Amino acid sequence: MVFVLDRHKNPLMPCTPRRARLLLARKRAVVHRLSPFTIRLKDRSVQQSALQPVVLKIDPGSKTTGLALARVEETGEGEVHHALHLAELSHRGEEIRDRLRKRAGYRRRRRSSNLRYRPARFLNRRRAPGWLAPSLRSRIDNVLSWGRRYQRWVPLARIAVERVKFDTQLLQQPEISGIEYQRGELAGWEVRAYLLEKFGRRCVYCGRTDTPFELDHIQPRSRGGSNRVSNLALSCHACNAAKGERTAAEFGHPEVAAQAKQPLRDAAAVNATRYALCDELRALGLPLTSWSGGRTRWNRARFSIPKTHALDALCVGELAGVAVGGQNTLAITATGRGRYSRTNVDEHGFPVGYLMRRKQVLDIKTGDRVRAVVPEGFAAQGTHTGRIAVRANKQFRMGKVQGIPARFCRVLQRADGYDYAVVATPLQG
Repeated sequence: MVFVLDRHKNPLMPCTPRRARLLLARKRAVVHRLSPFTIRLKDRSVQQSALQPVVLKIDPGSKTTGLALARVEETGEGEVHHALHLAELSHRGEEIRDRLRKRAGYRRRRRSSNLRYRPARFLNRRRAPGWLAPSLRSRIDNVLSWGRRYQRWVPLARIAVERVKFDTQLLQQPEISGIEYQRGELAGWEVRAYLLEKFGRRCVYCGRTDTPFELDHIQPRSRGGSNRVSNLALSCHACNAAKGERTAAEFGHPEVAAQAKQPLRDAAAVNATRYALCDELRALGLPLTSWSGGRTRWNRARFSIPKTHALDALCVGELAGVAVGGQNTLAITATGRGRYSRTNVDEHGFPVGYLMRRKQVLDIKTGDRVRAVVPEGFAAQGTHTGRIAVRANKQFRMGKVQGIPARFCRVLQRADGYDYAVVATPLQG
């Protein structure tokens, strides 16, 4: 679907690509943005349009967050959500963590060498209440940024977030009592959802993927094994029956026990940001509801929806049905907006080169999407469209094409810290 704005840049209901082409051909609209594609009507306002309730649905993840915009249809059985837009937002938390570690190493080396003295800063810092590590804070900022953008492009009515991803205490101590959802219709779905993500939705013994999975006890219950998540693995029915009362090591797979005992790092990252994310999203001024990850997987199983991050977001909440349609998925990758440091260093922290002081050349900066029509007589002759990398000598680079003169470049869309691609959405089962 194509996002639509009125003549005053207020959001209207999205339209189909065919209708958008007709509006552009008849000069009733202009292109407002390329990715995601947005048009602006020249003869329509919000007061002249009929709007329907649209909900923004979010499935937070440690590496990728699923986003979905759905039109709400009220039925006698409940709400049916029709997908208008699907997206998967890839975070750069690991990149931020690695860069901070490198910076700390460079400063540590300078302090220990006969160089410019930089005093240690581990005793003179104060952290504000609710402080989160920069790698975690970036995940929240990415989701919040796209929440604001969707609010500008679509008439949002409310937000639905999957907040309780995994209950790590319940995963490690399944014998704990007093938790209501253990006795409800969602019992066991939290553990299954976690194991499916941990083992990549494949049997740990034979590697099969397209088959119903069973929960296998690495140390069998008959031999003192528990229901802790570190003692559970995914197995197909054939391997589970063949294993019998043997341990995974006795069955010829000692690596399974080591893999099952890996720390709950991804679950911890999601749990650390779930409440902060909801608090930040409430600042958008829209009603917000939160749901568990077990309910999301339960909805997906009920409606036979394939597993993707975007479709998981579509299945968040209390639903009577979902309709995916022919929507493609927009793959959004957080790239950042450059860096403050203008010095290139080697692996030991010694300077080997310097970047330009100014990030723009002729009002064009690295990451802008441009169209370059280079005439004959130049090495890069031809028409080139894509993201540009600027150079101080005004000879730019686009992909593998070098030496594009800056004077032939026309900006189509400014760099906004994200990269975009369109991928096909799996068909509904």
